[in-house]
Amino acid sequence: MAVISFDQPFARSMVGEPDGRIQARYRPGIGQYHPAKAAIMHEPAGRGLGDFLRSRRERLTPETVDLPERRRRRTPGLRREEVAELAGIGIDWYVRLEQGRAGSPSATTIDALAEALRLDATDRDHLRTLARRPPRETFVRETVPDGTRRLVESLGTPAYVTGRRWDVLAWNTAAAELLTDFGRLDPGDRNILVYLLLMPEARRLFGDGWAAQAAHTTAQFRAAHDLWAPDPAFTGLADRLRRGCPEFAAWWERHDVLPAGAGRKTLHHPSEGTLVFEYATFQANEDPALRLTVYSPA
Repeated sequence: MAVISFDQPFARSMVGEPDGRIQARYRPGIGQYHPAKAAIMHEPAGRGLGDFLRSRRERLTPETVDLPERRRRRTPGLRREEVAELAGIGIDWYVRLEQGRAGSPSATTIDALAEALRLDATDRDHLRTLARRPPRETFVRETVPDGTRRLVESLGTPAYVTGRRWDVLAWNTAAAELLTDFGRLDPGDRNILVYLLLMPEARRLFGDGWAAQAAHTTAQFRAAHDLWAPDPAFTGLADRLRRGCPEFAAWWERHDVLPAGAGRKTLHHPSEGTLVFEYATFQANEDPALRLTVYSPA
């Protein structure tokens, strides 16, 4: 039987900053880094962190952070020097952060940037995760343990298991009847993003709520993508979605990030009519990369 748990704790280590100070940095305590493995990608916080900082800087105006309007602006948002001033860091250091050339900043610097950019709790967590980004092996699709698979299949309400890339790895009959028969799809198409954004049946099922649900799921995928890029499994999926879904590019450029969680969905089933479900997402103890999603009639 599968055991559901919360996120694992983080281990703490010490790293140096460019100015010579020693600051605290966090690394996930799950898994080990083996330098001898050729498949491991060791990329610093870099590009993902820089893109995220820039997206949040461009959302702000001088008025929102109580800065005077000094001169006419050609681009939206705050200037880099304004963010550096608000965060109390050097402009050159901040520019290198946005350009992905600064390595991993300290926890103190990240907290100062979060304050300067007026980040909410979700964005703060994402910024911290990007800053402490550990080396990763090349992505390999997860395998669902037999016990978890049997648990999912035994449930009478729709349920499925997804991995880090939102691949659908296990599902039950109720999920196939409600959403789609994932067993009839090519393995490369057994993915929540592919189903929701690229398949016409998903648009019909979600009806007027499709755009909101698709944007929400894109933001959840963006949070995982930022941690795994430039792995082609993630960048390739994003490119496929951009080519196949006209709305995807605008959502992607907003760089919204959301965690997996719980909520409510209204679906318009071709034979059952309008159905309202509450859903919740759990993390499997056997493999923290696996998420179990369970629907129940509202």
